[in-house]
Amino acid sequence: MELSYSRLLLVFSVLALCLGNQGVRCELTDHFYDNTCPQLYAIVQQHVFAAMRAEMRMGASLLRLHFHDCFVNGCDGSILLDGSDGEKFAQPNLNSVRGYEVIDAIKVDLESVCPEVVSCADIVALAASYGVLFSGGPYYDVLLGRKDGLVANQSGADNGLPAPFEPIDSIIQKFNAVGLNKTDVVVLSGAHTIGRARCALFSNRLSNFSVTSSVDPTLEASLAVSLQSLCSGGDGNQTTALDVSSADVFDNNYYQNLLANKGLLSSDQGLYDSPEGIANTKDLVETYSSDGEQFFCDFVWSMIKMGNIPLKGSEGEIRKNCRVVN
Repeated sequence: MELSYSRLLLVFSVLALCLGNQGVRCELTDHFYDNTCPQLYAIVQQHVFAAMRAEMRMGASLLRLHFHDCFVNGCDGSILLDGSDGEKFAQPNLNSVRGYEVIDAIKVDLESVCPEVVSCADIVALAASYGVLFSGGPYYDVLLGRKDGLVANQSGADNGLPAPFEPIDSIIQKFNAVGLNKTDVVVLSGAHTIGRARCALFSNRLSNFSVTSSVDPTLEASLAVSLQSLCSGGDGNQTTALDVSSADVFDNNYYQNLLANKGLLSSDQGLYDSPEGIANTKDLVETYSSDGEQFFCDFVWSMIKMGNIPLKGSEGEIRKNCRVVN
């Protein structure tokens, strides 16, 4: 039987990862639940589609949820755990990460047809992939077989997640710490082609930016005026699209925006304009701005790599309720 392009890409990606990185969990497979819970894909698809039909932004939220889970303790669903000391209440996640209710609803349906089989971490990974696909992004076979972690790590989330105000070199170092490289930084930043951000995350660029400039000079002037109007007098929770060109469509316009000085966050525009970006990431931004197919291919690669960040600490479990350990 002839393999599809996406299947070939997955095969080559996994082979390269397994040969080149002994720390990668090669026991993850794209057919892990074929016998134990064949309803998995249909259930996740239905819930993600319904959530995005109600609010298109939810696709970006589920993708962000997966990213913020994997960067702390590995891809273990620890971000889903309730409790005042949980990752949900870490500064990068508070009033920012969303989609928990979608994961809860998926888990309830899965427990009714194949109880104690599918991990919450795998649900998050699969939901993120459908969030990308239903936004117009690339399809890829998600590798499954993760376990759920037993503890949350709030301090790890506070200190380990990249921040929108950080220099590019610092962000690259945080990616390196979990086995990802500068190409992954640029590619996964491209997820900002969908979704929204709060004024609190970019208001530093709109006034009192430096001793020589009130507004960040790398922010296009008309966009700066529009953002000042949006954020003026608010509490910082007003939101705007991360991609001013096509907010709900997964495409390479994000990179084209950077060339036009229309990146919303400092960490976005810095990939192209900062001294660190010019030295490390500018060429990649230019490549993806002109080649959307290359961006899609590399995005699949980086998502597979990120999804393989190994679970730290205990072996984990299959939670019955994603918000609490068994």
